[in-house]
Amino acid sequence: MSDALSELAGEVRSCTRCPLSASRTKAVPGEGPPDAKVMLIGEAPGRNEDLQGRPFVGSAGTKLDSLLSAAGLQRDDVFVSNVAKCRPPENRRPTTAESDSCEPYLEREIEVLQPKLVVLLGDTALKRFFPEGELASAHGRLQKKGQSTFFSSYHPAAMIYNRELEKVIHADFRALGDILRRSSQLSLSEE
Repeated sequence: MSDALSELAGEVRSCTRCPLSASRTKAVPGEGPPDAKVMLIGEAPGRNEDLQGRPFVGSAGTKLDSLLSAAGLQRDDVFVSNVAKCRPPENRRPTTAESDSCEPYLEREIEVLQPKLVVLLGDTALKRFFPEGELASAHGRLQKKGQSTFFSSYHPAAMIYNRELEKVIHADFRALGDILRRSSQLSLSEE
């Protein structure tokens, strides 16, 4: 399984499927243990992620680490990825075409990992899996799609730009921690 993720990361790093490859410094494949039971998916790399080639290493990553702690997790426990694997200019949202170009990579990460729970961080991640979903009503809740179980919250960067969301996001991650503690006794699919 680790070999499959390493091979996939190499493909992401050399990808030229969309115009974002021309403006990136480094592509950013998902990162984490190959046996992670929890996968987190954000929107796209930011400036620090583009420079380092790693997901969630900037200020949003610092916020994410704090949120994971509130859920009883550490960064080493989870696999972290993004819908888009390259930084869009000006940190704008990736276009549908850009996200579609990266979709095979994200699908393969999920296929290899087979996580028990996929945490969708922000509207872009939510709409990739639930196109009609609204984050205001989906956050803090479990949703099933096919064989996968999803939990949605706002993107950690939202706390930087909108302080009013900080309490909401922390409550979501405390709820996530409760779900994970219960799932150690129950299968997530029984939730």
